[in-house]
Amino acid sequence: MQTLLRGKDYIETTDWTKEELETVLDVAGDLKRRFALGEPHRLLQDKTLFMMFFEQSTRTRNSTEAAMTQLGGHAHDLTPDKMQISHGETSRDTGKVLSRYGHGIAIRNCFYGIGNKYLREVAEYASIPVVSLQDDVDHPLQAIADLMTIREKFGTNLRGLKFLVSWTYAPAYARPLSVPQGLIWLLPRFGVDVTLAHPKEFNVMPRALEAAKKFAKENKTKFEIIHDMDAGFKNAVVCYPKSWGCHQCLADQGVPEDKRKEEGMKVVNKYKSWVATEKRMKMAKKEAIYMHPLPADRGAEVEDAVIDGPQSVVFDQAENRLHTVKAILSLVMGGRP
Repeated sequence: MQTLLRGKDYIETTDWTKEELETVLDVAGDLKRRFALGEPHRLLQDKTLFMMFFEQSTRTRNSTEAAMTQLGGHAHDLTPDKMQISHGETSRDTGKVLSRYGHGIAIRNCFYGIGNKYLREVAEYASIPVVSLQDDVDHPLQAIADLMTIREKFGTNLRGLKFLVSWTYAPAYARPLSVPQGLIWLLPRFGVDVTLAHPKEFNVMPRALEAAKKFAKENKTKFEIIHDMDAGFKNAVVCYPKSWGCHQCLADQGVPEDKRKEEGMKVVNKYKSWVATEKRMKMAKKEAIYMHPLPADRGAEVEDAVIDGPQSVVFDQAENRLHTVKAILSLVMGGRP
């Protein structure tokens, strides 16, 4: 167990060693047990977390604010219109000022080509830890909660388990790539064989692919990319169908937004058959589970019979968002003096 995590930023899971991530999972399990038993765990008493949301949120906002309350601290719920960011205040000044007032900064900024850069700029000048609530590159709070959920269902020895993360149709073109990217570079480090399935137009970022391949090679796990949804479901143990945006459309910043949306939707609408269906779930292993970070686009991404069916663990996933964020905040904002 790695206990010297006080003050450490949590922006991408690739920034943390496997030993450090194991510590998160161990602490999260303990905090989940305490929560179930109603045991107080005010590990961050009188401490303040500044939450900056550039987008809407249900699970991330509420799990993080609830976490701070249950840990004995307080979370400020901030949006750009409540801050001088809306009038041009720099990330440098924001990081320095908030560092004088509290003990941690947590940011969600998923704007393509901007979010991750913004978080790292704040972290560079802040003297308190910065935690990613999701950006355009990674969603590290979601990924670690997903790993916790998989371990609860299948044990800690996941070697040889086939994990499918598949693109799905949804009537939107600009959804972040951060969830699939976070999964493909986290899970190979923990013995999982990962299959990434998507239409050829829906590539993820090159550096995410490079990291996934690197970690798979180092940990002797499998990582493959296919363009056939049915083949992805075949013999999968964990099925994680999730929509994301067209990387090429998002990256073409020289094209006006309305034109990018028009072209992006043309691509998306070519693949309306990429849906998580009961038929496809039957192609997976008998013990397979269905996962989704929520909110799911019911009737587009997934059939109700799947997300509401006996193989679905989406609400277990959602609950674990609370326990893992508690663990991370406790370790980076509290921890050893």
